[in-house]
Amino acid sequence: MKRSLLAALSTAIFLAAIWTAFPMRAASQDQFNIRDHYLKHEYQLQMRDGVRLFTAVYTPKDASQKYPIMLCRTPYGVAPYGDENYPASLGPSPLFASEGFIFVYQDVRGKMMSEGDFKWMTPYKPNKSAGDVDETTDTYDTIDQLIKLIPNNNGRVGMWGISFPGFYTAQGIIAAHPALKAASPQAPMGDNWLGDDLHHNGAFFLPHGFNFIAGFGRPRTGPTRMGGFGFNHGTQDGYNFFLEMGPLANANKKFLNGDIRLWNEWMEHGDYDAYWKARNVPRHLTRVTPAVMTVGGWFDAEDLYGALHVYKAVEKNNPNIFNVLVMGPWCHGCWSRGDGESLGSAQFGAKTSIFYRENIELPFFNYFLKDKGKADLPEAYVFATGINQWHKYDHWPPKGAAELSLYLQANGKISFERSSDASDKAYDEYVSDPSKPVPYINNIAIGMTREYMTDDQRFAATRPDVLVYRSDVLTDDITFAGPLKADLFVSTTGTDSDFIVKLIDVFPNNTPDPRPNPTGFRAGGYQMLVRGEPMRAKYRKAFDKPEPMVPGQATEVPFELPDINHTFQKGHRIMIQVQSTWFPLVDRNPQKFVNIYAATEADFQKAAQRLYHSSRFPSRLSGSVIKGE
Repeated sequence: MKRSLLAALSTAIFLAAIWTAFPMRAASQDQFNIRDHYLKHEYQLQMRDGVRLFTAVYTPKDASQKYPIMLCRTPYGVAPYGDENYPASLGPSPLFASEGFIFVYQDVRGKMMSEGDFKWMTPYKPNKSAGDVDETTDTYDTIDQLIKLIPNNNGRVGMWGISFPGFYTAQGIIAAHPALKAASPQAPMGDNWLGDDLHHNGAFFLPHGFNFIAGFGRPRTGPTRMGGFGFNHGTQDGYNFFLEMGPLANANKKFLNGDIRLWNEWMEHGDYDAYWKARNVPRHLTRVTPAVMTVGGWFDAEDLYGALHVYKAVEKNNPNIFNVLVMGPWCHGCWSRGDGESLGSAQFGAKTSIFYRENIELPFFNYFLKDKGKADLPEAYVFATGINQWHKYDHWPPKGAAELSLYLQANGKISFERSSDASDKAYDEYVSDPSKPVPYINNIAIGMTREYMTDDQRFAATRPDVLVYRSDVLTDDITFAGPLKADLFVSTTGTDSDFIVKLIDVFPNNTPDPRPNPTGFRAGGYQMLVRGEPMRAKYRKAFDKPEPMVPGQATEVPFELPDINHTFQKGHRIMIQVQSTWFPLVDRNPQKFVNIYAATEADFQKAAQRLYHSSRFPSRLSGSVIKGE
């Protein structure tokens, strides 16, 4: 393959990440030409510290009524630039432009055509001195100027955004401007160390972080219309690329050359220290006044954590506002495009994304910004995977659920009862070798695939370094709704290890193949990944105080997996897989208690892992089960 083609492919990967987070650019608007119906103006709005932010405004040509403002703040650029250039679509979906709103897009501080310095998830400053700024002040100052500057607006503002723009939306509802009446943080980054994008329970999501920042993080000399560029890996085989790269410290030595400031910051903050804690958004959502609709996808590979925790924080701290959670069977941002009928091999039996855009998203903004329609959304509007149905709940997680534990047992069994075996030999074991890590997908990809969260796990079940546990064939449906809790009792011959827990729905062998079936997928025996999550064992007691494992000593490693709403149907089986590598999705743990970001090749070692399942050490996965679903 020619180098130019590889460079183009790598650039396409970077652009795809931007389009996913900012899908307005990729959407189509059939039979509705934006230029025919909207006027465009560009401004440099001055913030309270003098920094000017580039802002593009699209106002309806029809001036017979006043319109609310829809604001999206983004680090990905508000192209096309120039008063004469128009995008193909405006708003969260094509429905909004034909409905009639004023649309505003802004380059955030330090990005594209805006002045200032960019910060990763700019920390909120609760106690500001004169001249202090953060994303809350930039949002406030922007809205204050917009309602004075733009003619024919009705004095109401709505905000929305997906991924990084979702983060800016979540920040915008902290100490919000009085004109901000409705906001929809969609797949917002809530905490990039605990569970979004870059880390999950301290484990670094390598290809996602590296591939993104290698383009996005390139330094600029000033405002520019040119965005970041992709990285030329020289291959499409991510497994081999990152394995050959070696320890994380080699990223700078071999490829980045110390030029990416944000990468360097991440590598300097391996633990959950003040740097990351300052970037936890949910803890600041204590004085929210606008109506909020948080949106996420059950199979969002990037920001599932953020959606769930932003909603929960708003709900806990602001009981008197309108607050709703919407969760569908979607990948990152997939509710904003496509029909949402499937993801990878998983079929959902309905056009879930279209349903959301027509029946949930537009009605929410219409009501709070236009007094149109009714505010009849439930507290939680969530899709139940497994049975493919939308459910409405008055609380999330649902009240009245009973806890059910899936106990890991001898001979690869799952039981709903704790083991009575008190033997010291009640364990399973495997050898984890960082030089031959378990792949996270059964195909070639250079980055984190959006389908991995529903991928068939039959390939992993054949690995000797993956423990597999199955239930008997279910005689009744079992619906888990809410977060899952893993409680593992393990030992290692090393002083640190990762433990990945995967919850899997095993379909009956006679399950018919989907129709149409362009990939030739065989549905009989499909081991559908429902939820998978890593835990870095040195953080088992505290994320900010790592502690080594004692070699050979049985140790409890508890951690939480993100919420699910999934029904394991009668005739299916429940499967749990446990492993210590998941590559290159998760960076390799040397299995030695060291600073992994500064580790060398000499630090990596094999380790013999044991998972205990005795009455004394009852390894299990637990969750809340609801009836009648």
